[in-house]
Amino acid sequence: MERKNYKIKLGLFVITGLILLFLAIFVIGKQKNLFDPVFAIKANFENVSGLQVGNAVRFSGINVGTVDQIAIINDSTVQVTMLVKKDVKKFIKQDSEAGIGSEGIIGDKLIVLSRGGISNKVIKEGQLIASNEPVETDAIMESLQITADNAAIATGEITEILAKVNEGKGSLGKLINDDSMADALDATMTNLKTSTKKLDENMEAAKSNFLLRGYFKKKKKAEERKKKADEQAAEKKK
Repeated sequence: MERKNYKIKLGLFVITGLILLFLAIFVIGKQKNLFDPVFAIKANFENVSGLQVGNAVRFSGINVGTVDQIAIINDSTVQVTMLVKKDVKKFIKQDSEAGIGSEGIIGDKLIVLSRGGISNKVIKEGQLIASNEPVETDAIMESLQITADNAAIATGEITEILAKVNEGKGSLGKLINDDSMADALDATMTNLKTSTKKLDENMEAAKSNFLLRGYFKKKKKAEERKKKADEQAAEKKK
């Protein structure tokens, strides 16, 4: 009886293992396009920036294939072969380009295919397409570090200037902290407004003066003639 139960358990274990194995093969095959008709395309790069066989190939934001092979052609060229689903072949043009991107900032590398634009010819089986070299993460981090350093320097200088202003140093600091300078500035502005008002009054008085009245009339007539001439010139242009 015990032997019979042992055989039953062993059989169930084997069947369960086989089911899990087939499921794993199906899932992996689905991800790697083993069960879909595919076609190959190639692209050359100087640096694949950590791209690996099995990474995704993306087109219009959708995973359409996988990286099948990465081979070093010479000391400056690495050739990447991609397997792409045949049902998207009609959308990829011969002037499409391949670029290396990533899933987020620190995610896996992937190939990104552009749609192309000028050519209306569909890509061919095994065709070598143009490529865009990836920007290295080290270069990005170095650029960010330089920007951060510059921002820190600028922040320090601004802090130093504000500290001097608060202490009353410099013209701006004296103006803000010294009440006498602020009062003097107010007085200057008041005098300027008064002087401007008096100047306007003097001009009006001069216009009323019989000795200068002819001058202002001539000036006004000259302005009117100029305005009329400008209007006539504008009418002729129309």
